[in-house]
Amino acid sequence: MARAADQEGRWLSEDEQRSWRAFLRGQRLLNEALDQALATDGIRLTEYEIISMLSEAPGGRLRMSVLADQVVQSRSRLTHTATRLESRGWVERRTCHEDRRGVELTLTASGRAALVDLSRIHVESVRANLVDLLEPEQFAALGEAMQVVVDALDVAGLTDAAQNPVRTHAAARLSDSA
Repeated sequence: MARAADQEGRWLSEDEQRSWRAFLRGQRLLNEALDQALATDGIRLTEYEIISMLSEAPGGRLRMSVLADQVVQSRSRLTHTATRLESRGWVERRTCHEDRRGVELTLTASGRAALVDLSRIHVESVRANLVDLLEPEQFAALGEAMQVVVDALDVAGLTDAAQNPVRTHAAARLSDSA
């Protein structure tokens, strides 16, 4: 007797399954490689991503709830990560300027200095473990494909520049330099 699950749903074809598994394994291996590159300096990829996002935000600060959405972490997990970054002196928690109810995470001068050193390691690792392995067309196609996924799954609406302070700030910096 066939299971109900076998009769329902749309299963992946052999080619789709092969691509799906390659994506899963590749994504995990890539994250591990990027994490390992930063681990020599005692930092995790998730911590680097947070200070990097803060460095791109206006005033080097973001509301914790917005930052949690941007780095796709629960607020609880972000709070724990922020505590580790605070203990290094790289970030500070402050009351939000706008409404005094929320909490912002602010990048300190020490955090910005650490980011300068760490960004070299991170970019080198991104190049070695992804960019340089692909042809430029493959890398562009990867970015386009992932943007489709982000646009479909980003329930926080962070792909909309109007709702994303980092993208809005970055876009303004680009237009100012043009």
